[in-house]
Amino acid sequence: MKNVLRICILFFVGLSFNFTVHAQTKVEWPERRAFHSVMSTTFHPAEDGNLEPIKKRSGEMVQKAKEWKESTPPKEFDKPIIKKKLKLLYKESKALDKMIQKKASDAKIKAALTKLHDRFHEIAEACNHSQEGH
Repeated sequence: MKNVLRICILFFVGLSFNFTVHAQTKVEWPERRAFHSVMSTTFHPAEDGNLEPIKKRSGEMVQKAKEWKESTPPKEFDKPIIKKKLKLLYKESKALDKMIQKKASDAKIKAALTKLHDRFHEIAEACNHSQEGH
């Protein structure tokens, strides 16, 4: 019975150590977080048909995309595929801003914002795979 108890204790200690190590090794990229802040506060209202946030903040979205693209990535994210996708994100952010400035239809703006949102998630996924060592 003592051996079973010892095995259980060792298992839980090892498990908690594993969680602690993973929590401590999560890599932060402040420019990613800044871009996501603008994306989340503009995309989610657009899903419900409210395009005012993106119409007001499209210039800021471009600026955050540029800052992210030009930032020095953490070494785990310094990969050609991530850099390539960041260039596309910036280009697509500028295109969306231009559409808004030219008073494009709401349907076109929403489609472009959705594409930009998908691009953001491609980058996030590439970063996740980089951290996992894929």
